[in-house]
Amino acid sequence: MQYLHTMVRVADLSAALDFYCAKLGLEEVRRFDNEAGRFTLVFLAAPGDVARAREDSAPLVELTYNWDAEEYAGGRNFGHLAYRVDDIYAACERLMQGGVTINRPPRDGRMAFVRSPDGISIELLQNGAALAPAEPWASMPNTGTW
Repeated sequence: MQYLHTMVRVADLSAALDFYCAKLGLEEVRRFDNEAGRFTLVFLAAPGDVARAREDSAPLVELTYNWDAEEYAGGRNFGHLAYRVDDIYAACERLMQGGVTINRPPRDGRMAFVRSPDGISIELLQNGAALAPAEPWASMPNTGTW
């Protein structure tokens, strides 16, 4: 397992970048604008991690800016922790055997979400290419929120 990023939703991207970069000292390593989804993702790394982050091998802070105004209550501005796993199906099976609910099953062989006992969303991402769709995951519905 490899720690990937922590996602934080921001209401004002310029103000957030001023805080995280100009004041805190993080550096922007990549940005993704999604017009269809109406959001921007900005990935930041600590100065000592920038080179590794550009190679996708350092932990990042992901700022998520939704273009349409939205109120974030109850900690909703904090998104999730993300981890890369070698076999998403095996990881989800192990979690289920331990009594963990798979909130967003890995139907696509690439991504799943679970929640910690305190309600923190954890994203699991398949290392490398997505695995071929497989049961029971392919037909498993979402459960709760993620």
